[in-house]
Amino acid sequence: MSSTESATAPTKPVRIDTVEELDALVAEHDRVLLDIYTKGCTLCQSIEPVLGNVSKATDVVVAMLNPQTDMSVAERYTIRSVPTLLLFEDGELVDRLADGFQGAQAVVDFVEKER
Repeated sequence: MSSTESATAPTKPVRIDTVEELDALVAEHDRVLLDIYTKGCTLCQSIEPVLGNVSKATDVVVAMLNPQTDMSVAERYTIRSVPTLLLFEDGELVDRLADGFQGAQAVVDFVEKER
């Protein structure tokens, strides 16, 4: 699917609960940035408003998933810490960022860098 055929990207992060929802989102959009977070994680809470800014500043669809709602996501993507950001392009996982809290510009740079 070309970017002109891609479904319109939401301008704020969407919450998903299952790997099936993630698969559908990745299939529907050219680029998806997934935030793996847990409740009670202060770094995860701090990055949430950053992700809202990234969603507005880029054409990437930003999604948030708590692996406690579907533990298979942690196994499938070898999640060792939260927050972890996973970037999907054209249906494939192309990069990850698992360095704790990142500011908006660092996340935008991560999303926009050439791969």
